[in-house]
Amino acid sequence: MTNTLFNIVLIEPEIPPNTGNIGRLCAATGAVLHLVGQLGFSLDDKHLKRAGLDYWPEVNLQRWDSLHELQTAFPDGRYWYLSKKATQNYTQVSFAAGDFLVFGKETKGLPEELLDKAGDMALRIPIFSPAVRSLNLANSAAIILYEALRQTGALEQE
Repeated sequence: MTNTLFNIVLIEPEIPPNTGNIGRLCAATGAVLHLVGQLGFSLDDKHLKRAGLDYWPEVNLQRWDSLHELQTAFPDGRYWYLSKKATQNYTQVSFAAGDFLVFGKETKGLPEELLDKAGDMALRIPIFSPAVRSLNLANSAAIILYEALRQTGALEQE
């Protein structure tokens, strides 16, 4: 894939292996990884690099101080906000190439005020057991990204 199809946005990620795994996911799919705000680790972290293996140099990584800064740089971007608090299922929307898939930090998710403003752009992944509070961040990113790739026909190109 030569064109950037999607953008994965992690707001204040806290766990290096999650970000490393998502970095590997981005390298494999041509997605851009945007890291926003205060990170819970250093980009030199050995756990981050271990999870990303030797693919880390292949990651198209962008750093932003804030979500506002990212959105100012890409004012025409379409932003989807993923949260267990959203009411709309991710399978109920149509993704388009270039979309931004925004995920919150592992312990708190996305801020309530951001989700309130997002409206129909807030999506959830169903969880069927009330005993499970949330899915792993890297797994969630993979689920959403591959659904977006499927919808846009990108998986047929391989």
